[in-house]
Amino acid sequence: MSRSDYPPRYDDCHGPLYGPQGGNYPPPPSYGFPAYGGPQPSAPYPTGPNAPLYPGQPAGYPPGPYQGHPQPGGPPGGGYPNPPPMPPVMPPTIPSDVLSSGDGFAASGSGWDSLSIRHAFIRKVYLILASQLLVTTGIRGRIHICRNQAIYWASYGVYIVTHLVLVCCKGPRRKFPWNVILLSIFTLALSYMTGSISSYYNTKAVFLALGITAVVCIAVTVFCFQTKVDFTKCQGLFCVLGIVIFVTGIITTIVLSFKYILWLHMLYAALGAIVFTMFLAYHTQLLIGNRKHSISPEEYVFAALSIYVDIVQIFLFLLQIIGASTK
Repeated sequence: MSRSDYPPRYDDCHGPLYGPQGGNYPPPPSYGFPAYGGPQPSAPYPTGPNAPLYPGQPAGYPPGPYQGHPQPGGPPGGGYPNPPPMPPVMPPTIPSDVLSSGDGFAASGSGWDSLSIRHAFIRKVYLILASQLLVTTGIRGRIHICRNQAIYWASYGVYIVTHLVLVCCKGPRRKFPWNVILLSIFTLALSYMTGSISSYYNTKAVFLALGITAVVCIAVTVFCFQTKVDFTKCQGLFCVLGIVIFVTGIITTIVLSFKYILWLHMLYAALGAIVFTMFLAYHTQLLIGNRKHSISPEEYVFAALSIYVDIVQIFLFLLQIIGASTK
């Protein structure tokens, strides 16, 4: 066997495989790695995440929004939106003696024959209501600065306590100045809660919900002043509706705390908006006084409180629906 049949020796590998070619042809490229200590060729990788791989090629994809991820996970807005916050359950404003004729609260023939007394009472109630709504709107404009969960739940506790005192205790809600003081504390607590909840939604959804709430409240008020339908006769129905919406709210809150279900949240919000719109009509007709049942002139604090809670609840339920649809 000749020597050429064997593989080349180690010393022969470092020499050129091909001899010099004639003409102007360039020599073929060498194979393998350069000798130790010699110049190293540059790697064919880009120097940065946005550098082109080859000269003349456009730059790479833009960097991703997260550190360590050169590419985004999908198109903008491709992920699922965060679930909207679930506001705490607020029971409808129903007095303890709403089904009875005692204490002159919702009894027929309560001395509303004088139009001047009735009009003065209505003006006082709506003046208090306008002040409450102005406070709520003002606090909503400042609430984005501080989102403290401890303050939020503390205000919810203050809301529950003052609400129960004003609804269930006849003395504090009729005695001046305690009724005004308790109503002011109640308004501040509910205003902070409303502002804290609405701060989680964008400004467009808040203003849209506010505009729809204003239109609904004005339409319901005009309807109650003009219609011959007497909602005050259906006290038992409104009591049942209040219990249903309260229990449904508790169950929905418990279910959504374990797993968020969009259709369940929207169903509860729609049901709440409808029920509190009916409560707004009921409380407005109790205020008017020319129906079967009416509110005593001494109950101006309760009248303002009940209509105020209805308006805030309608706004919050509409905000949940609109805010979820705009995410």
